[in-house]
Amino acid sequence: MVAIASGANMNFDRLRFVAELGKHREAVLTVTIPERPGSYRERCSLLGKRSVTEFHYRFAPGREAAIFLGVSVSSREEPQPFVATLHRHGIPAADLSDNEMAKLHGRHLVGGRVVMKQPEMLYRFELPERPGALMNFLDKMGAGWNISLFHYRNQGEDVGRVLVGLLVPEREKPAFRRFLRDLGYDLTDESRNPAYRFFLR
Repeated sequence: MVAIASGANMNFDRLRFVAELGKHREAVLTVTIPERPGSYRERCSLLGKRSVTEFHYRFAPGREAAIFLGVSVSSREEPQPFVATLHRHGIPAADLSDNEMAKLHGRHLVGGRVVMKQPEMLYRFELPERPGALMNFLDKMGAGWNISLFHYRNQGEDVGRVLVGLLVPEREKPAFRRFLRDLGYDLTDESRNPAYRFFLR
């Protein structure tokens, strides 16, 4: 009798659940930021060298926005000093790592349909999956355009997939097109995607 063990029934979606079986390998946080251009990137800089596993954001009318953030950790105690650092910078944050509803369902419910005064453009980018890739992407984007939607999930592949909604004034469209051309990442315009129309717009 020979038992064959193989990974033929494994894909990257399932790999996520296997990886999360490890005890306290991911911290789940909610972070509140001001709803204004540039604040998103400023807050991301506080992550330092931490590996981001998930990032959900959707523009909402008002003065503040809530972000669902996942980061890799090596122990259950590791998120506490990070949350304290955010508090010292005046950023409200809470650790949801033990909140089963947030981990199983809440991460998929972030966002929704929003009425906006100017057209939103939706792009899907592929980034090389390495430490600092997400911050490098935001640095290249700069603080001039308002991010209205951001979704990123580290799936363990060599490429990270990011969905970004942007509000770019008409007069800045030429500069934005130059930015896309010079960015150097594979991208797809998803502004006419029916899933976007049905669920997010």
